[in-house]
Amino acid sequence: MTPTDLQLWRARRGWSQRVAAAALGITITSYQRLERGRCWRTDRVLTIDRRTALACAAIEAGIEPMGAPVLNVSDH
Repeated sequence: MTPTDLQLWRARRGWSQRVAAAALGITITSYQRLERGRCWRTDRVLTIDRRTALACAAIEAGIEPMGAPVLNVSDH
């Protein structure tokens, strides 16, 4: 998954960065770094990890988290 893929995933859902971050269980700052594809301080290239890519795919497919309360992202 590339930063552009992540941006398109969020856009298809009609979510803000804040809502997408909450759905993935990460901070807004971490989410923004992933979409940017670079670290703010060092400007080093960031790779979107497999776990995040799989989480995006699961959300896209409507798969609920295992054994965890469901986050209602419409509340954000």
